Amino acid sequence: MAGQPIRVVIADDEPLIRAGIRMILISDPEIQVVGEAADGRAAVEAARVHAADVVLLDIQMPVLDGLSALPELRRAAPAARVIILTTFGERENVLRALEHGGAGFLLKDTAPAELIGAVRAAAAGDAYLSPAATRHVVERLATGREAARAEEARTRVAALSEKERDVLSLLGEGLSNADAGKRLHMSEATVKTYVSRILAKLHCENRVQAALLARDAGL
Repeated sequence: MAGQPIRVVIADDEPLIRAGIRMILISDPEIQVVGEAADGRAAVEAARVHAADVVLLDIQMPVLDGLSALPELRRAAPAARVIILTTFGERENVLRALEHGGAGFLLKDTAPAELIGAVRAAAAGDAYLSPAATRHVVERLATGREAARAEEARTRVAALSEKERDVLSLLGEGLSNADAGKRLHMSEATVKTYVSRILAKLHCENRVQAALLARDAGL
């Protein structure tokens, strides 16, 4: 994507929120807001028509809510990375969205720099995990999980090597490749290789799913 702007679609039924997000994103010369949508159906169409690189997708929308729109969006614009816009109160919906292939999530009151960083990370192929928000939300999502789910996670994680489990544990904390490398005394490139291996072994589509699995397994 070198030299090309990151093409973003903003999907939220509140005009003021869309306007605020647009103002933040266009302050970065490498990000271009190519479309907006006020409902899930329009979000799917906008992502397809504008060949979006990143879609910021609200969960609570009319006509077709974000959860229902997500699988359709991934079929209509498979190259688009979807970041869920949420609040802490929607934690169970966030879980469902991430498990269905969302590339990460952002709180609606996130700081401007974090919003831009999330879009850049998603466009680069990484799932965006805000360390503060991830630890808080994923821990709350994990509360009350069925024993069977935890057992399944532990069984899947058992296939990993000790070093792979160490890396997976840090994914669960929301660390970037660079920060994980510092913690484990590895290069960022080495951590990235481990992450690719982990995703393949665990049959996870992205880092978010792996992070949730790590928490389910108790890492």
